[in-house]
Amino acid sequence: MAREEFDHIVVGGGSAGSVAAARLVKDGGARVLLLEAGHSHRHPLLDMPPGIFKMINGSKYMRYHTTVPQEHLGGRAHDIPQANVLGGGSSVNAQVYMRGRPSDYDEWDEILRGNNDGADWSWKAVLKHFRGMEGNNRLNDERHGTDGPLHVSDPGYIDDFSRWFVQAVQALGEPYNHDFNGPTQRGVGFYQFMNRRGRRSSAAYAYLAPLEGDPRLTVRLQSEVQRIVIERGEAVGVAYRVNGGEERIAYAKGEIVVAAGALVSPKLLMLSGIGPADHLRDHGLPVLVESPGVGGNLIDHPEVPIIALANGPYGYYQQGVGWRMLRNGIHFKLFGTGPITSAGVEAGAFVNPEDPDGVPSIQAFCVPIVYLDRDTRTLVDDAHGLTVTTVVVKPKSRGTVRLRSADPAAMPLVSPNLLREPEDMAAMIAGQRFFVKAFETSPLKERVKRVAIPSPMDLSDEALAAHCKRFVKTNYHPAGTCRMGADGDPLAVLDARMRVRGVARLRVCDMSAVPNINAGNTNAPAMMLGDRCADFVMNRS
Repeated sequence: MAREEFDHIVVGGGSAGSVAAARLVKDGGARVLLLEAGHSHRHPLLDMPPGIFKMINGSKYMRYHTTVPQEHLGGRAHDIPQANVLGGGSSVNAQVYMRGRPSDYDEWDEILRGNNDGADWSWKAVLKHFRGMEGNNRLNDERHGTDGPLHVSDPGYIDDFSRWFVQAVQALGEPYNHDFNGPTQRGVGFYQFMNRRGRRSSAAYAYLAPLEGDPRLTVRLQSEVQRIVIERGEAVGVAYRVNGGEERIAYAKGEIVVAAGALVSPKLLMLSGIGPADHLRDHGLPVLVESPGVGGNLIDHPEVPIIALANGPYGYYQQGVGWRMLRNGIHFKLFGTGPITSAGVEAGAFVNPEDPDGVPSIQAFCVPIVYLDRDTRTLVDDAHGLTVTTVVVKPKSRGTVRLRSADPAAMPLVSPNLLREPEDMAAMIAGQRFFVKAFETSPLKERVKRVAIPSPMDLSDEALAAHCKRFVKTNYHPAGTCRMGADGDPLAVLDARMRVRGVARLRVCDMSAVPNINAGNTNAPAMMLGDRCADFVMNRS
């Protein structure tokens, strides 16, 4: 086979990789190869907002990482589903548009200020990327843009249960917040979403679809990268397999950008000889660059459910049965409106139960169904109801990603350590107690038959801690495993321009690059990272 050579290669067609590849083609005029291990994003269930509930519990569009047994959770393991599709998380998530708060990015800038390359990660610096990406259908001010390719919209449909939730939390003293990406996160309200008229606006649709037919962009699906080819201290190519076939190598004249996600990007670096030296030697891998921070600092937002059963036909249970499902489907197809335009997560809140006027410590998602998984299915009736998940937004707990073996096909060993730190558990207990109280407050209490989990009969710290340990799981936001850091930081995998220390022409630009997780959903920040990385490659920032 003739030698394949491109200007740049992007490994991973997720939220960050899709944006980076598209920008390098459109604005940089480069010839780019985008390698994605997953499938095409074009599927009716992926396009319509509630498709997430079909996809998340078993689909070729998801890859399921099962954690190693978590000793602090009594040996329990749990799944971390990650996208296996072009567009990554933006093609399969609940589409909530959330950036985090300005202090998140000012914190990054403070951490990275010891670098000599002049990169600015302050809120002011990243805001221009968020505004440039955003095409908002309601907001247009110094924080929001209207002309960007990413469609951001208000909910297409709001269920009564979501409205009652918002009113009940206000009755507990929290303010109504019309924009969680505005001056303050605190309060309760309705999220905005990455869709328009019921159709998902993923990174694949927003950034890659406009370049279809452009000869400068080559997208290869079901292409599993095996390793980065490094010669004389430079990244020169990528070894990959298409559908498990023979290994191919593509070469880059310019840079290689790894954007395979916080669980796979560190795996690829380690398979390429970049990582903790003893760990690589244990698996018979050469140590090209000793980088002890690779695979460390795993951060994820932990979530724990509260589930209440309704005393009437409220919520979305009824929408999935018989003629109602057919009626709503026809309505969606004809008019692009109705219940199917809802992603199922319409309302939410940011609160600090321990210090109401302090910085929010808990994010809540209100889902107007009894959301069942393998842990709750045997405990809760499949009936009308409401699920509220509480999430610790700035967790202290840290975990690891390690190689299972030197076989690139082997899934990594993932240990997130959710709620291991006492501060995280205390915050989660307080969040659970606060939102159980919301179920007991008008106008929710008049529609609730009973809170099924946790038991409202015992809301002691001990009982709630046991509940949290039994049900805690990922909020689907792993981050931090190839983090940027200041010069002289021995655990910093990247510099402040996302360059891999010790290897030329190699960057990492997904959520694994962040030094700490943002407060809130991570998809918009991941896209910002891809946008920013493209500027770095093109020397525009």
